[in-house]
Amino acid sequence: MKFSSTDNYVATHDLRMAVNASIALERPLLIKGEPGTGKTVLAEEIASSIGAPLLQWNIKSTTKAQQGLYEYDAVARLRDSQFGDEKVHDIGNYIKKGKLWEAFTSQKRPVLLIDEIDKADIEFPNDLLHELDQMQFHVYETGETIKAEQRPIILITSNNEKDLPDAFLRRCFFHYIQFPDQETMGKIIDVHFPDIKSRLVAAALKRFYAVREVPGLKKKPSTSELLDWLKLLMVEDIDPETLRETDGRKLIPPLHGALLKNEQDVHLFERLAFLSRRQS
Repeated sequence: MKFSSTDNYVATHDLRMAVNASIALERPLLIKGEPGTGKTVLAEEIASSIGAPLLQWNIKSTTKAQQGLYEYDAVARLRDSQFGDEKVHDIGNYIKKGKLWEAFTSQKRPVLLIDEIDKADIEFPNDLLHELDQMQFHVYETGETIKAEQRPIILITSNNEKDLPDAFLRRCFFHYIQFPDQETMGKIIDVHFPDIKSRLVAAALKRFYAVREVPGLKKKPSTSELLDWLKLLMVEDIDPETLRETDGRKLIPPLHGALLKNEQDVHLFERLAFLSRRQS
C-alpha cells in the first residue's frame, strides 16, 4: 500500500516519503503548512491513490473529542418515552456514531482526515490520545468496546493556530509542506490547466513570487489563489506582457482580488506605487 502522485495532485518526494512512512508505522500523519498548500486535498488523493474510502472530520472551535467517538441523544430518548415509542427500549437507537467509530468499524481500511485540529480547544488533542494510541474506546451507555478491526490511515492537518501538546506530537509522524518552488508550481499548474500558454505561466509565476516577497505582506497568496488568478487571466485574455510591467505605478497586479485578500495588503501595494511615483 504505497502513495504516489495522482493525475490531480503533484506530491514532492519528501511528501510521498512522509505519507508512506506513516502508513508503514501505522501512526497518524500530522501535516502542517501554509493555508492553501493542499493539506486537505492530500487526504482525498491518498484515498484515491490507494483505493481506500475517505472519512472526513472537519474540526471547529466548538468541536469536542467525544463527538468523534459517538454522541448519546438523551433528550430525544426522553421525548420518545413520553409518547410511548417502543424504540426507547433500545438505547442504541439514540447513539450517533462519530467518524472514529466509522473508521474503526469500516470493512475496508479507510483514510480518516481530522482537518484543522488546531481550531479546537487546547485539550482536544489530549482527549484523543488513548483512542488514537490503542485504537479502541468504550461506549458507557451500552457497555460495548469498539475496537479497530484494522488501523485506519489517519491524516491530521494543522494551520499552526495553536501549539499541539507534546504527548500528542509523540504519537504522530510529522511533515511540513514547504511552499512549492517555481518548478514544482509549474507542474501543479500543468495538472490543473494542461492547455495554458507557457508565456502566460512564465509571466504569472514571476509576478506571483514577486508579490509573495513584498516585505510587510500580511497574507501571502497561496497555491489555490494562484490557480484562481490564472483562471481569471485566461478568462480575461490578459496579455503576458501586462504581467511583466516594471513600472512602479503599476505594482498592483491585474485582477489582484484573487491574490490579495485583505485591505491592509492592498493598501501596502498602493503605498508602494505612490512612493514609486514620487521618486520618479
